[in-house]
Amino acid sequence: MKKERFDKIISNQFNISRKDARIAIRRGKGFVDGCVLKDPSAAVDIESEIVFDGKKLDYKKYVYILMNKPKGVLSASEDKRQKAVVDLVPLEFKRNGLFPVGRLDKDTTGLLIITNDGDFAHRVISPNKDVDKVYIATLDGTVTKDMEEAFLKGVVLADGTVCKSAKLEGMPNNKAKVTVSEGKYHQIKRMFGTVGLGVNELERRSIGDLCLPTDMQKGECKLLNDEEISLIFSKC
Repeated sequence: MKKERFDKIISNQFNISRKDARIAIRRGKGFVDGCVLKDPSAAVDIESEIVFDGKKLDYKKYVYILMNKPKGVLSASEDKRQKAVVDLVPLEFKRNGLFPVGRLDKDTTGLLIITNDGDFAHRVISPNKDVDKVYIATLDGTVTKDMEEAFLKGVVLADGTVCKSAKLEGMPNNKAKVTVSEGKYHQIKRMFGTVGLGVNELERRSIGDLCLPTDMQKGECKLLNDEEISLIFSKC
C-alpha cells in the first residue's frame, strides 16, 4: 500500500495549493474512511476512501488528456498575456503540474496530449523512440515527387539542422500528409520552406496509432484510457 501526505494528495488531486489544502484539512474538510482527519502531514493510504469538501476522490497519480487544440492558443502550462492550452482543460480533469506533451505552434490545430507524467512525455517526444506524428498541411502550392523524395532523404533546414527521414504525400487541393518522428521548432513549416512552399494551415491528426476523433470539437478534451495510451507506442 502506497502512502502519501494528506495535504499532498488533496493538493494534487483537487488542483489547489498545498497551503490551501492544509488550511482546509485543519478546518475538518478532509475525511479518510469515514473519519475526519485534521493532520495535513498524516501519511494516508491512497487506496483509502478519501472525501474532501464533500467530494469523493477517485485517485489518479497521472492523467493523460487528449485535446483538439484550437488556433490562437499557446502550447504551454500558463502565460501571463495569452491563453494557454492548460487553461482550456475542464476543472474535473485538472491536476497540479499539467503541461502539454511537445508543442504545437499557436496557429496549428489538432491532437495535443496534456499530462503531469514527465517520463511519459519524454517517451512520446524523444526522436530516439520513433513515435510517428502525422500532420495534414494546406499549402500555397503543389507537392511534387521531387519534394517527396527530398523529405524521405532527410531535409536540411536553412540553419543547417538535419531532419530525420519524413514521409510526404501530396493530396488534392494543395494539401499534403506529413509523417515525422521528431518535433523541432516550427519543423513542418521550415521543412516545406526548403522546397519553396508555404504552409497556410496545419493540423496534427495522430501520434503513433492514436488518432484525433473526427467528432471532437476544437478546444474539447477527453481523458485517455490505458488502451488508447498504448496505441501511441504500438510500433515502438
